[in-house]
Amino acid sequence: MLSVNKLEKIIELEENLRAEYQNQIDEKAALIESQEAKQAELQTAIDNYKVTVEKQLETITELSRKTEANQKVEQQNRELNNRAGNLEEKVAELKKRVKGLQKDLAEERSELQKLKQFDPARMKKNLDANKKKLAEQTKANSLLQKSLAKIKGEKAEAQRKVSDLEAQLSELKTDLETEAEAEEQAA
Repeated sequence: MLSVNKLEKIIELEENLRAEYQNQIDEKAALIESQEAKQAELQTAIDNYKVTVEKQLETITELSRKTEANQKVEQQNRELNNRAGNLEEKVAELKKRVKGLQKDLAEERSELQKLKQFDPARMKKNLDANKKKLAEQTKANSLLQKSLAKIKGEKAEAQRKVSDLEAQLSELKTDLETEAEAEEQAA
């Protein structure tokens, strides 16, 4: 009888928790389904792009075979090689200049980082965000405290009922023993 009451309380607690969190479970399931649908769409798009790339590769291969026979292209290649040599020299000069500019940029970035370190607007934004998080956590904590108090009250009530039932059981045992002794004396 005692375990049946406990089982009923556990079932009731489970139903309460399920009712309380079922919406969240349903929302998470819906989110998962929508993400799976998005993933399927993306996979279809990827497959379509693969087919397009394969077709383009075939076209490029075919065109490159045709252009290899063209003598005019060879002449242009010689001219371009000469130009490339000239451009390589210019690129080497530009690389030196870029390295110097990159060094200057790195110094400017470090200085900017130092200046941004104490940005009041960003610090205020972070403070506001932290306040919101704290308020949410405080609210959640108070809800949990209320729930805990309610559950403790229910537990105390259940323990009181169990104690009452145990007392009644011991009284019944005493009464039965008294009746049994009275019957033995009468016989």
